[in-house]
Amino acid sequence: MSAIVSPSMLSANFGELNKDIEMINRSEADWFHIDVMDGVFVPNISFGFPVIQAINKKAEKPLDVHLMIVDPDRYIKQFKDVGAEILTVHYEACTHLHRTVQNIKSHGMKAGVSLNPHTSVALLEDIITDIDLVLLMSVNPGFGGQSYIENTYSKVKQLKELAKCKQTQVIIEIDGGVDTSNAQKLVDCGADALVAGSAVFKSDDPEATIAKLKCR
Repeated sequence: MSAIVSPSMLSANFGELNKDIEMINRSEADWFHIDVMDGVFVPNISFGFPVIQAINKKAEKPLDVHLMIVDPDRYIKQFKDVGAEILTVHYEACTHLHRTVQNIKSHGMKAGVSLNPHTSVALLEDIITDIDLVLLMSVNPGFGGQSYIENTYSKVKQLKELAKCKQTQVIIEIDGGVDTSNAQKLVDCGADALVAGSAVFKSDDPEATIAKLKCR
């Protein structure tokens, strides 16, 4: 089965956002990946609600929204209202993760949990049967264009084994430094979904790059 590809809008050309949205609509991409940063949890600030709402009006594919913010519970309903279909929060940002996950699901969205590079997959043992997606950060979160962290391959395998042991189906998504040079190996290790920003939007042929990332 081919990989889910979720191009990261953080790397899009904001001066020609409609053009990039239309390109993703035409392409073989499956989702629109939208990184939300608050300048507190990570040292950067990105999309707010009006921009996400504007993307949603043009997007013909699901919005895969990744919250890199503190206290995400405050905004869950608002993200649903602006079009999020998948909402991912960070393990490191949630004091009561189970409650946050249930809150996301109660609003009709798929619930994801993200782990920073230093956070152990084993910490998901008690929550993995309640979530739809795990997003493994393969760079330190906050900025696009960083180099891929090689230990991610091992974490993907560990996560796949944990899901198998718990007899649950969970989408394993990788975000950070993903490109055509490492996509196939990630899929071989057990990844289901790949987030790619710079690799897509800085490519000479973004649609062809997306097709390659499908790893057929």
